[in-house]
Amino acid sequence: MAPERRGTVTTLTRQRHRHLYPVAVSEPPVVRSRRLTRRYHGEAVLHRLDLDVAPGEFVALLGRIGSGKSTLLRALAGLDHDVTGDLQVRGTVAMAFQDPLLLPWKRVWQNVCLGLRSDRPRDIAYRALGEVGLMQRATAWPLTLSGGEAQRAALARALVREPDLLLLDEPFSALDALTRISMHDLMHRLWAHHRPAVLLVTHDVDEALALADRVLVLSDGRISHACPVTAPHPRDPAGPHLIALRKHLLAELGVGTEGTR
Repeated sequence: MAPERRGTVTTLTRQRHRHLYPVAVSEPPVVRSRRLTRRYHGEAVLHRLDLDVAPGEFVALLGRIGSGKSTLLRALAGLDHDVTGDLQVRGTVAMAFQDPLLLPWKRVWQNVCLGLRSDRPRDIAYRALGEVGLMQRATAWPLTLSGGEAQRAALARALVREPDLLLLDEPFSALDALTRISMHDLMHRLWAHHRPAVLLVTHDVDEALALADRVLVLSDGRISHACPVTAPHPRDPAGPHLIALRKHLLAELGVGTEGTR
């Protein structure tokens, strides 16, 4: 099948299949970028960035404000047509944001299946809401949901499309600490079940280490550092391996290790 081109982004459709276990390394990456560049008013926000994301891989992207993290997500989602270089994204893409962006005039289940092409959208929406623990809130109005419930509904809406690539733009940053921990557990369970490739943008080093297989640091528009996270799930943030990685990543971000997250 010929690829569909969107500006400099090439989206290649392929037969969908799911894996309960890590995929073979020989499978083509879901994301492949080479020399990806984005300029605003002559200044490069992304500068000749190279990135591969494998099918089923969970990648976290760290970086200071203004480092280009959200710009990269927009490019991967096909929302920015002014990037240059080579960018290939295989399969379907879904995205969740810091703001759940639920339509207040539609019930929760209607938000989940919004735009979904199916003969039985309500059944699919209810099944997705069951996965995130919101079955009992399916007919509620979005404005009656708590912050955690709204974000769970947004995740259900993203995953109901069975994406090959799930882009997460700081979806848990506005939640309180306890809710955020529970959302991390939920996110890991959902990822383990559906196995999309995930690229999570976050400012929280601990969040990156709790969820990701690989953590990247974006600096001056390029990937300046990458490290694998091999600790098994569930992960103990007080474990020596994660403590050492946390200290290392904070140093890469130019942050002291005392009194910081």
